[in-house]
Amino acid sequence: MNDQSDTLNDFEAAAAEKPRVVVLISGNGSNLQALLDAQQHDELGGEIVAVISNKADAYGLKRAKDAGVDAVALPHREYDSRDAFDAALIKVIDRHEPNLVVLAGFMRILTPAFVDHYRGRMLNIHPSLLPAYQGLNTHQRALADGVSEHGVSVHFVTEELDGGPVIIQAVVNVEPEQDLDALIDKVHAREHLIYPIAVRWFLEGRVKLTPDGQVTLDSMTLPATGLRMSHADAAEELDEDLDPDEQD
Repeated sequence: MNDQSDTLNDFEAAAAEKPRVVVLISGNGSNLQALLDAQQHDELGGEIVAVISNKADAYGLKRAKDAGVDAVALPHREYDSRDAFDAALIKVIDRHEPNLVVLAGFMRILTPAFVDHYRGRMLNIHPSLLPAYQGLNTHQRALADGVSEHGVSVHFVTEELDGGPVIIQAVVNVEPEQDLDALIDKVHAREHLIYPIAVRWFLEGRVKLTPDGQVTLDSMTLPATGLRMSHADAAEELDEDLDPDEQD
């Protein structure tokens, strides 16, 4: 009877284990911090078990250590090729048995083999309203084009750079004579707001990537823009001051 009881207890402990997340970074790690803060408040839906950086001096590694999370430096310059680095990175990630891999300012173009290995369980965040402004310098390009809306997107990672199916976006209204630094600050605030939301949806099994490349949330197919949070709704969540004409 005791043996059976022990077996049941072991089963219950295994069933209660939180989903596991590995975060990849290259620098400061402000989005990592947002995820760590959400975890601390039991709002992430899982546990960050490791943070890996391709740069040994990335400040995000200190954020991980301060939070008691395994911090690993894997400098890409120590490998002869992109394929060799990605193969080594897969080994380090898989050692932690993650349910989800999160790119948080990981400034590497990933090989097709790496992307395929984590297909449907790897997320990225990009500072634009995808599919607009894939690649770098998104804020400057948006201002140069005179757009009225800019923002941020969380998407599944595919072979196409910044081209994977979108889960959620948050909008920033772009004012006439918009100050670049102020725009960047607003986009960053929205990044920190929606990335933990998307991660939680995935870890709770609410959001999925279908075999035909569609994103579903609670079994409903999302549009190409994902679930889009308006400027006013994001501003309310972030306690930003709204001009009267921005309010709903």
